Amino acid sequence: MSKRFSDEQYAAGRKLFSAPSSFRLGVAKLEQLPPLRGIEVAFAGRSNVGKSSLINALTGVRGLARASNTPGRTRELNFFDVAGRMTLVDMPGYGYAKAAKKDVKQWQEVLRGYLRGRPGLTRAFVLIDARHGVKAEDKEMFDMLDEAAVAYQLVLTKIDKIKPAEVDALFAETLAYIKTRAAALPSLFATSSEKFEGMDDLRAEIASLLI
Repeated sequence: MSKRFSDEQYAAGRKLFSAPSSFRLGVAKLEQLPPLRGIEVAFAGRSNVGKSSLINALTGVRGLARASNTPGRTRELNFFDVAGRMTLVDMPGYGYAKAAKKDVKQWQEVLRGYLRGRPGLTRAFVLIDARHGVKAEDKEMFDMLDEAAVAYQLVLTKIDKIKPAEVDALFAETLAYIKTRAAALPSLFATSSEKFEGMDDLRAEIASLLI
């Protein structure tokens, strides 16, 4: 793929994420939400899609977000400070069948409340496992974001796990689909947290939100 950002935009992204990043707190209830610190950028996705790994790769801080092979481990909104200018929010994974119904309902209520009522929430990134594509649970998240009028973009994860030709086909298919959604931006990213593929593009996109 050709470059999608200017050299200046890539430099801004690298500069932002080369600054210190740190964990702020985890929130299980809306009344626990912290004061706004810069803009907020949220990451959503099915359980085990690689949200924590992506945050660690973006910030270059190994272990900043706790990654686990156990689906459903993240059960809170986890807030991370980036350079004192931006907050990254790791949202609870969805679509994990073994989670208790009462837990799922509680997470959904917290997510809806956060999405609808957080004034500093500037963008949401919904992660899609490249091995599986968009699933029904992802479309439910899209519905939630559309209803809350939160602008969002899709991020394909784990592209190193499939063939390059499959990545290209999935990219085109997913881009065509997302153009039909109300609050979705008509662009997406293909990434691998293990290989650090696509990180410069994603950093540049996120840094552009500060301008």
